[in-house]
Amino acid sequence: MSETTHDGAVALSAPPSPDDGLPAADLARKYGLAVSGARPGLAEYARQLWDRRHFIIAFSRAKMTAQYSQAKLGQVWQVATPLLNASVYFLIFGLLMQQSKGMGIRTYVPFLITGVFVFTFTQSSAMAGVRSIAGNLGLVRALHFPRAALPISFALQQLQQLLLSMGVLFVFLIGFGHMPALSWVLVVPVLTLQFLFNTGLAMALARAGSKTPDLAQLLPFITRTWMYASGVMYSLTDALKNNHAPAWVIDVLSANPAAVYIDLMRWSLIDDHSRIHLPPHVWALAVGWAVLVGLGGFVYFWKAEEQYGRG
Repeated sequence: MSETTHDGAVALSAPPSPDDGLPAADLARKYGLAVSGARPGLAEYARQLWDRRHFIIAFSRAKMTAQYSQAKLGQVWQVATPLLNASVYFLIFGLLMQQSKGMGIRTYVPFLITGVFVFTFTQSSAMAGVRSIAGNLGLVRALHFPRAALPISFALQQLQQLLLSMGVLFVFLIGFGHMPALSWVLVVPVLTLQFLFNTGLAMALARAGSKTPDLAQLLPFITRTWMYASGVMYSLTDALKNNHAPAWVIDVLSANPAAVYIDLMRWSLIDDHSRIHLPPHVWALAVGWAVLVGLGGFVYFWKAEEQYGRG
């Protein structure tokens, strides 16, 4: 087609396109185009995460090394911090409040240290997860990768720290007369289930924290309340029964995930901490929490994949 301009020149114009008037979404589908950064399907997203497993492991190790790089004692603080917390709790709850009276020092010290280490694993995973997106916006905006790699790597970092602490815990157990037994093998499935739970929790909090940064300031108060409701410093069931708590309150608090994983770890490691102290169906609860929060947190995080780092 041609037309004459005001100065008499002839100008050519393009013929009408069959795509004229098509909505953008239809036009993109016609030519196989996709939005940059669009969320992949759930299975494809999981595959991309697996492909970047080496990055996740390397990132978690780098964070772990850098965490105490400015301190003179360096990585010693990874074990010293929960031990110092346990010492304070022993002074207050074990001696002043005499929570150790019913168990004896031989049982109470490993009981307390186990509770502190196991709960710190979940608490630290939650605290790291809530900041994993909001605190790494430069990385999120600069590189293209599945964003779930960040909360997963932070949860993995906390697992590595716990494994270091477990070596110290084993020394305390043997020092207080709790010799290695076949039940110690159960530490592996307990930690695996707790890690799945912690990872799902970290991913859920990562999405919430990316939209509500103030959640990172509120979370320490939530986890502190959770700690007191999980029997870290005392036998939760005995404390509730002594205060004549209703049966349903005992069942609910005993079934909370932190209490479940702490109870299982204590039962696995401490030779006189018998099954009587465990809530009913405790293994079913441990698996259920790991599946529910692990998968649920993953799906919840994935649904907002396109939103991270924007705005």
